[in-house]
Amino acid sequence: MDEIGPVDYAIIAFPGSRFTGAIAPPLAELVDTGTVRIIDAAFVSRDDTGIVSGFELTELAPDVQAALATAGVEVSGLFNEEDLMATGEELEPGSSAMLLVWENIWARKVAQAVRDADGELLDFGRIPHDVVQIAREWVLANAGGEA
Repeated sequence: MDEIGPVDYAIIAFPGSRFTGAIAPPLAELVDTGTVRIIDAAFVSRDDTGIVSGFELTELAPDVQAALATAGVEVSGLFNEEDLMATGEELEPGSSAMLLVWENIWARKVAQAVRDADGELLDFGRIPHDVVQIAREWVLANAGGEA
């Protein structure tokens, strides 16, 4: 059995529940190039009165379903009802969210090499986009170089 690469998840909120499937083409590109493999997806909404509901891919608009299917998005059941309800409670009323889990295929060899060397991942994080942008702008303004 092949070792699995690092697995990440994201919860992407859509204020006003304006989920159109526009993220599907870039996801499909990542899948098609072998960069990632989508493992699971789930959806949740919070209506204007605050009621939270989880829903399946098959309950999305047909064009959104088709776009996500093209991207390799499948529902495998990793997220349970508790996950969906907890996520939904964090949403603003009138919003929805997509929960997504993917394997970073691009990192399989590195991850396996770390395991083979008895290495341990002590920490992992992601720097928010706006923080990186602010830092780059500061460097450009103060160093006169390219960031």
